[in-house]
Amino acid sequence: MEGFGDGGSRKKAVAVGTRMKKIDLYISRKFILTFFMSLILIIGIVIVFDISEKIENFVKNEAPLREIVFDYYLNFIPYFMNMFSPLFVFITVIFFTSRMAANSEIIAILSGGVSYRRMLVPYVCCAALIASFSLALNLYVIPRSNATRIEFESKYVKTGNTTVRDIHYQIAPGQYVYIESFSRWNNTGYRFTIEDVKDGQLVKKVSAQNAVWDSTTAGWNLRKVYTRYYSEGLADRVEFRERVDTVIALTIKDLFNNDKTVETLPIKDLNDLIRTQTMRGDANVMYAKIEKNRRYAMPFSAIILTIMGVSLSSKKKRGGIGWNLGIGIALAFTYILFLRFSEMFVYTNTLPPGIALWIPNVLFAAVAAALYRMAPK
Repeated sequence: MEGFGDGGSRKKAVAVGTRMKKIDLYISRKFILTFFMSLILIIGIVIVFDISEKIENFVKNEAPLREIVFDYYLNFIPYFMNMFSPLFVFITVIFFTSRMAANSEIIAILSGGVSYRRMLVPYVCCAALIASFSLALNLYVIPRSNATRIEFESKYVKTGNTTVRDIHYQIAPGQYVYIESFSRWNNTGYRFTIEDVKDGQLVKKVSAQNAVWDSTTAGWNLRKVYTRYYSEGLADRVEFRERVDTVIALTIKDLFNNDKTVETLPIKDLNDLIRTQTMRGDANVMYAKIEKNRRYAMPFSAIILTIMGVSLSSKKKRGGIGWNLGIGIALAFTYILFLRFSEMFVYTNTLPPGIALWIPNVLFAAVAAALYRMAPK
């Protein structure tokens, strides 16, 4: 009799295990299919609105159809999909879980002896898979496609500022550059100064009336150059030359790094830029730090939002799925608002990017934990 009981327990365990595999497959299939269907639907709507907004620029700047399709939209679609994939995941979970609850499928799963925590496993696995894929795209793939997209936008959609003023950089330890103004139209900097400092003392100063960037040598052609060598007492030496060619750790690209530039850099190049700009005391380093932390924070949020979505929508409601969808969309936009608001802490030097960009995830993780505890089990 004892052996018979053990055999019955094993059969029951095998049956439960087989049933759970079917449930895992069922939930995973619904998750992935609904996610990609919602992506296709939303991307179609976004493209229609984007075309209507930019069509005047395309016509005015005579953008070729081939470049519009292949250089812009084929790179815009993955960029948009990847940036908002956690929110698409959230709405997807709300939608199909609400339908499962409305059809009493959630009740059937829990009544079959499956715990609420175990039911969450396929949800979290699918969310983690999407988050991992999104993170890989964020770090290595999307930046390269962004380079083509942003180049198209600068050429046919937006004309950026061609002049920058009052540029102060530390280009190497003890070496500083000042440019009063730089024009991208002729790649020329005006009132160009290089200062060498040693042990806190100014030892050399190069002052040029203007400096022209030479792309062939990746250097600068200085015009009307005064070089002053400082020494103790009054024995300073001054030299004048009509023209000097020099190569320093400053390129024309460094002068125009901004929030768009950092979107085009793979993670290794982005880290190099952060180190360089930090050493130079470049205020634009905040854009690179924001971009880096956003790339990690956004994919991770997919798991948090998935748990929140299941907890919100697993209870059967009289009003159907409309109420759950309304709450889900409201929370999704709240997350975007918090994410944008947290960036303001970086711009105002209130918080470092590593903390500010993760605040929305921490807050929503707390909300997800509370909703999970309140979910019907």
